[in-house]
Amino acid sequence: MDAVDGTNARDAHCTCKYSALSFFPRFLLEQFRRYNNVFFLIIALLQQIPDVSPTGRYTTAVPFLIILSISALKEIFEDVKRRRMDSTVNSYSTQILKNGQWIETKWKNVSVGDIVKVEDGQLFPADLILLSSSEPQGMAYIETSNLDGETNLKIRQGLDCTSHLIRGDLISKFTAEIECEPPSRHVSEYTGTLKMDSTQRPLGPNQLLLRGARLKNTHWIFGAVVYTGHDAKLLMNSKAAPLKRSNVDTMTNHRILFLFFTLVTLAVVSAIGAYFFDSNYLPNAFYLNAVDTPHFAWNVLTFFILYNNLIPISLQVTLELVRFFQASYINCDLEMYHAPTDTPACARTSNLNEELGQVKFVMSDKTGTLTRNVMKFKRCTVGGVNYGNDQSEAFDDMSLLDDLNNQNDNAEYIRDFLTMMAVCHTIVPEYDESGQILYQGSSPDEGALVRGAASMKFAFHTRKPQSVVIKAIEQDVTYEVLNVLEFTSDRKRMGVIVKTADNALKLFIKGADNVIIERLSMGQEEMVEKVRDHLMEYASHGYRTLCFASADLDPEFYRKWAVGFHASSIAIERREELLAEAAEAIERNLTLIGATAIEDKLQDHVPVTIRALMAADIRIWMLTGDKRETAINIAQSSALCTPNTNLMILDKRSYDETYEKLVTFNEKARRFVETDREFALVLDGGSLHHALTGESRYLFAQLAMICRAVVCCRMTPMQKAEVVELVRSFGDHVVMAVGDGANDVAMIQAANVGIGISGEEGLRAASASDYSIAQFHYLRRLLLVHGAWNFDRSVKVILYSFYKNICLYIIELWFAFFSAFSGQTIFERWTISMFNVIFTAWPPVILGLFDRPVSEEQMLRYPALYCSFQRRAFSMKQFSLWIGMALWHSLLLFFLSYGYLYDGVAWSNGRTGGWLMLGNTAYTMVVTTVCLKALLECDSWTWVIALFSIGSFVLWFIMFAIYAWIWPTLPLGADMSGMAHIMMSSSSFWFAFLLIPTTTLITDVVLKGIRTTVFPSPRDLACMSERSARKANGYFPQSSRVAYATNLPPTQVRPRAVSEISETHVLNGNGAEADARGTYGSTEMIQLGPGASSTNAVYCNSAISTSSLAEPNSFEPPAQESQSGSLIERARLLHVRQIQSESSSIALEDQALHGYAFSQEEGGAVAQTELIRNSDSTRKKPQGL
Repeated sequence: MDAVDGTNARDAHCTCKYSALSFFPRFLLEQFRRYNNVFFLIIALLQQIPDVSPTGRYTTAVPFLIILSISALKEIFEDVKRRRMDSTVNSYSTQILKNGQWIETKWKNVSVGDIVKVEDGQLFPADLILLSSSEPQGMAYIETSNLDGETNLKIRQGLDCTSHLIRGDLISKFTAEIECEPPSRHVSEYTGTLKMDSTQRPLGPNQLLLRGARLKNTHWIFGAVVYTGHDAKLLMNSKAAPLKRSNVDTMTNHRILFLFFTLVTLAVVSAIGAYFFDSNYLPNAFYLNAVDTPHFAWNVLTFFILYNNLIPISLQVTLELVRFFQASYINCDLEMYHAPTDTPACARTSNLNEELGQVKFVMSDKTGTLTRNVMKFKRCTVGGVNYGNDQSEAFDDMSLLDDLNNQNDNAEYIRDFLTMMAVCHTIVPEYDESGQILYQGSSPDEGALVRGAASMKFAFHTRKPQSVVIKAIEQDVTYEVLNVLEFTSDRKRMGVIVKTADNALKLFIKGADNVIIERLSMGQEEMVEKVRDHLMEYASHGYRTLCFASADLDPEFYRKWAVGFHASSIAIERREELLAEAAEAIERNLTLIGATAIEDKLQDHVPVTIRALMAADIRIWMLTGDKRETAINIAQSSALCTPNTNLMILDKRSYDETYEKLVTFNEKARRFVETDREFALVLDGGSLHHALTGESRYLFAQLAMICRAVVCCRMTPMQKAEVVELVRSFGDHVVMAVGDGANDVAMIQAANVGIGISGEEGLRAASASDYSIAQFHYLRRLLLVHGAWNFDRSVKVILYSFYKNICLYIIELWFAFFSAFSGQTIFERWTISMFNVIFTAWPPVILGLFDRPVSEEQMLRYPALYCSFQRRAFSMKQFSLWIGMALWHSLLLFFLSYGYLYDGVAWSNGRTGGWLMLGNTAYTMVVTTVCLKALLECDSWTWVIALFSIGSFVLWFIMFAIYAWIWPTLPLGADMSGMAHIMMSSSSFWFAFLLIPTTTLITDVVLKGIRTTVFPSPRDLACMSERSARKANGYFPQSSRVAYATNLPPTQVRPRAVSEISETHVLNGNGAEADARGTYGSTEMIQLGPGASSTNAVYCNSAISTSSLAEPNSFEPPAQESQSGSLIERARLLHVRQIQSESSSIALEDQALHGYAFSQEEGGAVAQTELIRNSDSTRKKPQGL
């Protein structure tokens, strides 16, 4: 087999950020996107100019190189982890044909032109052309949920000229050429030619097996490799790993830019001061022998270097270290370890830890992320009688068989119902080695129904081209299949016409309730009403529903109809339309038999996780490639929306229609908001294309932002990414994308934060993500605990780093007034460098790693605390408060130190200290104060925090003594020789050491006390409540295995107090629900403290406790909140309420109300009729050896 118009590239793929050649340029590019690194590079270069730097030539360059080296090591470490995960994917094994033998090899070694053998359940290693398979006519079933999210299986079929190649010796003699179109990212398009024996045969999508798809229900296939590596359609829908930056990094750049302009201003002002002193005092100071005065620009450079440390050089490396260990916390969190698959959480990057605490939108895939893609027959209604229960794993209500055996009133209905479940489908039975029946088919719904019928002793066990055989209560019954009325999304139904053993003709049909009910004969109103009630009940649990009906056919009528149906089936033009018209002619006067409820199994604890995230004011959108009905059904079962949610369905096929519909929906949404009604938007990929174009883009974004939920179905991978980019661009929102399949990679890379689920669909999404988890429900802990903590801690680290540098280095400005603006530094040059690198290096790191504002139990119990942490954001107000406090502290520390030495006499012998004595005294007071400030800013003191904070200024005394002793042994720090003894031998120094830091920090203690008692935030209240609990009980539980959720009746919508929360719901160690009734309650108005005014109240989406977490303070919302004119804000307050919606006559909404959903491939390579006619379960399949 030869490859033409293709490359022989290997099949390896890479998600690493760096290569050996690109590391340095790309690393430096990323580092110098940070303004502080650019700044210190400039400072290091300026210090090399002779006689300019007052602090030496290398006091910036050396620490800067150390910091860059640490950052480089961190990047290398994280990229090695990515490379290892890529190696895992590239090392997957497959079989290729070499010299007539099947040889096992790794994916990365597969080349274009190879013949590959893939077995049942395996992923395709590259894009292949199907040659032959174990199935008749070269057919193969494939699962593409990893590519497009669809749950149903698809059928592919090899060409007639290759389908006979079912052994290795036959295919090794096969010679042909495949001519392909250039690589393309369009997964549903392919054009090629197979050249064999001087003839050409066309190849199309029906022969193409895409990398990432999985072979199902087929023992084996032989395929020819046509695209590998990044030429494969799957990988062409991915982008290169982007260099993501957190919002905190962006805001830090802005603060550094502000400090830079402040620094320039101070340098210019100080140079002006120098000019003033030089002009007015220097001419009279003949004893200074000053011949030339420095130029003004020279002075500006001197002061620019002198004040450069106002911008903390250690900030970036401190953040890198903190983020690295925060990521390690995530990796080592046993609460996010999935034991069944031995999969821990994995932080593949640490640069985005803070983003986890600022998420506003979660864009989630459906298949494999929210669902398991496992269908279970759960309940049914037959003859108006409801069977089954919600607690069982699958249908096990034996009263159904009892009613049949006891000949109850609905016994005939039950027999027909179970017979239809066993006969009306396209499933093919197979037997495994143990003799167990395996049901193979493209529809998971049909598989669930057939298995359900078998559990009720109506087992389908044989299919032949013209008949099926079932064992009905231990007796074989044969039905001749005369015609198949194929399912389409327009028809929403599927049926078969069969001849029974007594030659009776019957039509069996299943489909959506509205299309079945409108075709019923008269006189079934009572039955219809009962079934509708049962369907409503099923839909409320998120089940997928189908109605079943039958009809007895007149032989003469059928004979005439069959002639017309056959003519339609062979028509050249309008074949599908004619077949639908023919089916319509016979699908009438039906008798309603019953309905089924199928559960599309969700991943563990998905509903409680979604409720918790919504209670934290996080919007969740579902982006899936699956069908609309299935997507709506899962949105309801996962608690994304409820059966009472007003659905606005956008399904227009032109730009003008889409624009008009969006205008209508925006007006409708305003009315819903004004009347406190819940609503959600549903649209498909075709409508989305128009909604993202031109003026519709703004209308769509405006509408989507105020919806409770948005469900996008039939999405391509790139459309998912476009939606993510739209939300990111429409406001300053942090968007998270969650997915498990290769089709989710594009949106994971487009999002601020990408979460990969390490699921059954391989590691493609996980390897491209920023963080990977094994189950969706771990997202709750990742965001509410790690995210909130990381954001709070990182902001403290940044603000504290700015504070401590300004506190010390602005003293140079105060000293300039006493040194005639000469540019002389008050501190010894190397102690200036060691301030950030050694003496105050640990307090910010410890703050970033061990400070715990609120326990994980509290964070999980009250999700709205997540919002409160965001309100304590890295705002300009917070930044200004810290800078103001730093300036105040620097003033006190300098002038109190100056005042203590003002009289000059510091020793009993009358000796005085010099300027360096003042500098070292002020330096000591600053180091002590900023270390104690770190303790003051901690919300939870631990021995680790106390040890490193107190130990830091103790370390200064030790280093000070050593540094003052080493000269002249080492030619370093001559000015410091003996200084430690001189300073520490003064009793007045030790008195000042006790008095000055205490006096400086009194202001902080008073202000913090006022803020937390008079103007407390929910975060402050939670902190105080936790401290009170610790004091009362002597301890606080350290287990993180308990999480609570409030419970409200669906109609309860008024604001309420914490005391009204009477029911809780507890999760066990793995997050399992102990009480499924619990919900993370409605939007509530919470009083923040006893006697607090309305200005101290906030709207939250979950209960926030009072200072005792039990204070009964219920009241109405303040006027300024209730009368808000902001549509988006009002919608936010409503987006977790449970309310009743007005009834809708729209057919699509009616289907959603009754839970209709059915998965079946349409327009596949093999028609459903042809599939049935080609199937023979009595024939033995080839082994493919």
